[in-house]
Amino acid sequence: MIGSKVWCYPDGYLPCKTEKVDAHESLLFFNPNGEEAHVEVSLHFEDREPVKGLKYVVPAEKMKALRMDHKEDLFGFSIPNDTHYSVKVISDVPIVCQFGRMDVPDHCFYVNIGYHD
Repeated sequence: MIGSKVWCYPDGYLPCKTEKVDAHESLLFFNPNGEEAHVEVSLHFEDREPVKGLKYVVPAEKMKALRMDHKEDLFGFSIPNDTHYSVKVISDVPIVCQFGRMDVPDHCFYVNIGYHD
């Protein structure tokens, strides 16, 4: 099976939107395997308790994208802008994860490299 069951991204920092750019972060899951993945996400902060138990299903051979600025993707939780946070992903089958940010003012998109185990 391709992928890993645990992924961590230490560099979350949801940027503020501007009139020119829809600044945001995205967490993407890719399940290249033949069985659906049950994924649990937790968000960890410097100055508050973690948000745990955000559960998703990624069908076999499909992907799922979460916009970190869309509270409907986080079961009603809103990540505060300009706040550092980290993301932990645990899956029951191996998956591939990616975390990216569209930032301002330079309109750059970059990908955070995750730790996987």
